[in-house]
Amino acid sequence: MKQALFQPLQLGRYTLVNRIVMPPMTRSRATQPGNEANDIMATYYAQRASAGLIVAEGTQISAMGQGYAWTPGIYTQAQIDGWKKTTTAVHAKGGVIFAQLWHVGRVTHPDNIGGAQPISSSAIKAENVKVFVDNGKAEPGFVDVVEPRAMTKDDIKQVIGEYRQAALNAIEAGFDGIELHAANGYLINQFIDSGANNRTDEYGGSVDNRLRFLADVVEAVVDAIGADRVGVRLAPFTSLNGTVDANPVETYTAAAALLNQYNIVYLHIAEVDWDDAPETPLSFKQAVRAAFKGVLIYAGKYDAEKAEQTLNDGLADMIGFGRPFVANPDLPDRIKHGYSWAEHDPATLFGGAEKGLTDYPEYAK
Repeated sequence: MKQALFQPLQLGRYTLVNRIVMPPMTRSRATQPGNEANDIMATYYAQRASAGLIVAEGTQISAMGQGYAWTPGIYTQAQIDGWKKTTTAVHAKGGVIFAQLWHVGRVTHPDNIGGAQPISSSAIKAENVKVFVDNGKAEPGFVDVVEPRAMTKDDIKQVIGEYRQAALNAIEAGFDGIELHAANGYLINQFIDSGANNRTDEYGGSVDNRLRFLADVVEAVVDAIGADRVGVRLAPFTSLNGTVDANPVETYTAAAALLNQYNIVYLHIAEVDWDDAPETPLSFKQAVRAAFKGVLIYAGKYDAEKAEQTLNDGLADMIGFGRPFVANPDLPDRIKHGYSWAEHDPATLFGGAEKGLTDYPEYAK
């Protein structure tokens, strides 16, 4: 029995039954056309509602925000109604679920955004990055991203408004709150990391300037739905989708302090999780803990022992288990009783239907 993982926790207005998070994972099952959440997605999340907190998969805030084929949106009424199926099913099982709001910026292709040129902080192409397209002309598959155009002040204003509206839409859809996706090389991250941002206005240059877009978006969504329903996900040390910061410790410690000023309910840090990945420096975790007073979540290659230790050391309040949740719908029960974890089938992670999504069984006692 892992004691710390099964302590209840107050997250804003919600009392969570444990410290286990199902983090956002793209599964590419949205109904086409329309990119609408559907019944099989509702079943999938409801099966996993014993997590203390579910953060649903990345959900684009606009047609321009879409990076990959078959991912869900939350900017049309049909998309809002589609997500209501999921939130209703999760709540019926006693779960708490946040929506992850997503704009990919430059990590897309014109085929995924109606033929438009992608937008970003700067006109810098993400190198060696591919995205999945389904353009109706050939077999769906991966293509190289293209060079984006730098966002104008009007573009910035418009996208901030889209985040605000998406947060309101998420609450209308029944979500308990939202997580801003500011990690893994997507739009907000393209402003934060020095290697992706060469702007010379107030949104580029110094750390404070590169954090300004994040601050503006956080301010807008907090104003719309309340700080106690807003979380933010950051990825300080990943180089995913081509974004790299020259001084991540300085930049992301400053980000944690900034987010603390807005009183957001949680900060969710994605650690590097590929094989042979470096550990997140302990000194950085201590600095973040000192800077941010809300609920702190870490995710990335945790097993039950490492999770328990991290909670006991006071470095985090909750731990996210990503891929283990794919094949183990009853993961909290398996952790509690020391049952073995099933392995997921990588071939069914993206696209398809029920197979590899809702057909993983609970542990056979």
